[in-house]
This record gives sequence, structure tokens and C-alpha cells, in this order.
Amino acid sequence: MKHYFFALLTAMFSLGIALGQSNCSHYYPLVDGANFQYTSYDRKGNEDGKTSYKVTQVNGSGDNVSATMVMQLEDKKGNTYDSEYQVTCDGDKVKIDFKSLMNEQMLRQMGDMEVEVSGTDVELPGNLGVGQELPDGNVSVQMKMGGAMNMNMNVETINRKVEKEETVTIPAGTFECYVIYSETRTKMMMANQTMPSRVWLAKGVGMVKQESYNKKGTLIASMELTAYNQ
Repeated sequence: MKHYFFALLTAMFSLGIALGQSNCSHYYPLVDGANFQYTSYDRKGNEDGKTSYKVTQVNGSGDNVSATMVMQLEDKKGNTYDSEYQVTCDGDKVKIDFKSLMNEQMLRQMGDMEVEVSGTDVELPGNLGVGQELPDGNVSVQMKMGGAMNMNMNVETINRKVEKEETVTIPAGTFECYVIYSETRTKMMMANQTMPSRVWLAKGVGMVKQESYNKKGTLIASMELTAYNQ
């Protein structure tokens, strides 16, 4: 189960910007009932799973909106894992509350595992421009697995920058996008890893494509928007 919890955290970092449409943001829409489905692929382009989002419990209006993101992760064997987290839009920034990931539903799926999540909310500006630098994000996880060895993990998203504008065609359609480069630095036990990635972000839709690379710049995984409605 812990592997899928790590995958959920990764999905949140990657897909947290796949929200909907409100007056608060051009790129991170918050429409009640909107849903998005993303398909993940391995380095060879083979399907590796799906992640689905649904926007629920939208409250507020104008520049102050909050919502709950219901998320389901499905692996290539068909196993599913569910969670939800809170998103707020205040002025020109969207904030994702990673700590809210540890809700009752997620804890039930953890069994006898105790998990604590801490860190800073990830802020996503409502307007983007080429060359713009974006705020870093950080989340720390402490896992206590009964009599087994405890495990700590820290995930940072750093060096975030809007690289360029680009048109991209994916299964869900063709979109005009900003391309955002970032590096995800993961520290777990004795292992440290930094993984560069790029996100294609479309106005009014959110994230439509994501690619992850190894330290040599070789593509190792990708994710594309395959279906959505708002």
C-alpha cells in the first residue's frame, strides 16, 4: 500500500494544477462536478495506469473559492486506491493542502500503518508568462508500520519555471499550452533522487500532459489527459 501512497503524492504534485474554471484563475478551474482522467505510460509508451479527478463541494465565489478534489489511482492490474484533498483559490493564487490527503478514507486503506503528513501548501499563480519562476513545494511523510521499520520521505518540487508556449495534441484534443519545467527531489531512507519533469498547462483546462526524465534527460514516464468534461 505504501507504494500507492507515494504514487498518490506524485500525482498530486503533477496534477494539482488540473483544476477547472472560476473567476479566481484562468488556468485552475474549480467547477463542481468537473472530472478529468489521465493515463500514465512507461518509458516504452505502454499504458501503466490511470488517475481520475472529480471536483466536488465547491464553495464561495469570485476570487475566494474552495473545493474538494476526489482522486482515484488505478494501476495496470486494475487495483484502485481512493483519496481526496482540499484546494483553495484566494485572489490570484491556488493552494493545495497536502495534509488533507490523510483523511479517514485514506487511513482505512492504510490498514495498521500510521502516517503523518506535513509541509507547505503548494501555491499556483493564476497568471503565467514565459520566463516566470514559480514557488517551490514541499511535503514530508512519516510512516509507522507496526513492528516493521519506520519510513520517512520528503518530496520537494524545485526550480519551477515557465519555459515556453507550445501547441500539443493528445487523446483529449489539441491545446495551446504553457510548458513548465521543474525538478522533484525525493529523499527516502538512504536514497536521494532528483527527477526533472515538464508539465503542459492549458488555459481553462489545467494540466494536459506531463513528462518525467532521468538525470540524463531521457524520458522515463509520461501522463496525458485522455478524457474530461466541465
